[in-house]
Amino acid sequence: MRINLRAVTVPVLLLLCGCHGSSERDDGTWVVSVGESYLTEEELRSALPVGLHGEDSVAFAENYVQDWVEDILLYRQAQENLPDDEEIDRRVEAYRRALTIHSYQEQLVDQEVGRKVTDAEVEAYYREHTEEFTATEPFLRGIYMKVPLNAPSLRTLRGWLKDTPAAHLDRLEKYGISHAVDYECFLQKWYPLSGFSVRMPEIRGRALRKGTDIEVTDSLYRYFLHVEELLPVGAVLPQEYASDEIREILTNLKRTDYISRMKSELLREATEDKRIKYYRK
Repeated sequence: MRINLRAVTVPVLLLLCGCHGSSERDDGTWVVSVGESYLTEEELRSALPVGLHGEDSVAFAENYVQDWVEDILLYRQAQENLPDDEEIDRRVEAYRRALTIHSYQEQLVDQEVGRKVTDAEVEAYYREHTEEFTATEPFLRGIYMKVPLNAPSLRTLRGWLKDTPAAHLDRLEKYGISHAVDYECFLQKWYPLSGFSVRMPEIRGRALRKGTDIEVTDSLYRYFLHVEELLPVGAVLPQEYASDEIREILTNLKRTDYISRMKSELLREATEDKRIKYYRK
């Protein structure tokens, strides 16, 4: 069943009157027309998503044209049958005002706030709100390696991993360069378990703990994962994984503070200039 979304597009057509098609008469560029409204080839091309080709682009164009025709027909009918044009004008003006204010605020905030969150601010926020950043999945430190089934010296490789891997890093590095299809040493960096679910079969659901060594195979490869350290679900996230979220939080706080100060300053200036008059009955 096709869902009709015309109720959403009508206010946009009312606000952006140029969006209901070109009225210039140039038969060579028209795709479709409804009365004196015309959809041009240029408008249709500009609506096509980047990277869409072949049958997908044809299907999109057909749907777009159909939707455009329905919009115009419904818009014309609404114009003829809605009795209170003044109410629509008021609502359109309110929407235009809100959209203009929002666009202006975003422009100013981007200029004044932008990416001005420092590493020191992130660290300070993390220290003060550490308990708010907890792991929703296990995080690991360790070594991962994927090798062909016929890779040499597998017994030696297992020994290096089960022993103290840090003591065999040179050997592991050389083995990984020579024989591994995929290799990563992350003894100094935390990785989420989900990061390995696409690189290693049967990893999800495994009981993991510090010192765990996992080895699984498929029809082509053998996979090794040594867990040197484990951060369980519910533990405090390392700052490196909380930093992006903290930057977003701090940016939003600065955004809110800047907009509030800007409004207060505008109100102060207008009051001093006596541009505001309050009328009481």
